[in-house]
Amino acid sequence: MIIDLHTHTYPLSDDSKLGPDELIQQAKEAGLDGICLTEHDHFWEEDEIARLRNAHDFLILPGVELNVEIGHILVFGLHSYVFGMHHFDFVRQAVDDAGGFIILAHPYRRRFREWEEQSLASAVEKAWQDANLKLVDAIEVLSGTGSKAENEFSLELCHRLNLKGTGGSDAHSPSDMPSCGTLFEREISSLSELIQELKAGRFSAVSLPRRPGE
Repeated sequence: MIIDLHTHTYPLSDDSKLGPDELIQQAKEAGLDGICLTEHDHFWEEDEIARLRNAHDFLILPGVELNVEIGHILVFGLHSYVFGMHHFDFVRQAVDDAGGFIILAHPYRRRFREWEEQSLASAVEKAWQDANLKLVDAIEVLSGTGSKAENEFSLELCHRLNLKGTGGSDAHSPSDMPSCGTLFEREISSLSELIQELKAGRFSAVSLPRRPGE
C-alpha cells in the first residue's frame, strides 16, 4: 500500500492552502491508500483524526513536522507539543521513550542551496559533519517539493548512512499532490502498525504520476 507520509493542511499549518477534506479527497482520487497529517509544530487531536477517517472512509494517521537544529523532522509516536521540542536531542529522547520514529525531511534544504554549486560528494561531506544526522531513523529521499538535485542529495545521504528512504508530497497546495509516497509491503491500519513497518524497514520511496495538465 502507498501512504503519503508528509502533508500539511490549513489552518494548523498556516502556510498551507489545503483544507483537510480537500487534501483527503485529492489523495483518494490519486489512488493513495492513506496519508499522514504532519502539521508544522502542531499535533492533531486523536478524536479529530478519527472523525476525518470515518467521514472519508480513508486511512489517516497523525504525525508532526518539527523544526529543530538539524532542520525539519517528521515524527511519529508523539501526541502533544511540549517545551523543548525545538531541540533535536530532546525530541530524540522523547521518541525513543515512546517507541516512535523520526524521518529527516528534505534534508538541509536551506544549506543545500548554498552547497549546490559544489559537487554532490562535497555537499554530502558537509552534511556528514552534523552529528545529529547519525541519529535519525530514515531520510525523506523523494520530496514532492524538492528539486531533482535536492532529492539526489537526499538519496546520497541515505546511502551514506545505510538507512531506508521514504517519500512524501510535502503537500501545501492542490498542485502538490500526487507526487511522491512511500510503498509499504504490508497492510497498515493504525499508527502503531505504521511505526512497526517503518522500524522493520519494509518500505520504499516511490514517485507518483502527476495528474494531467500539471
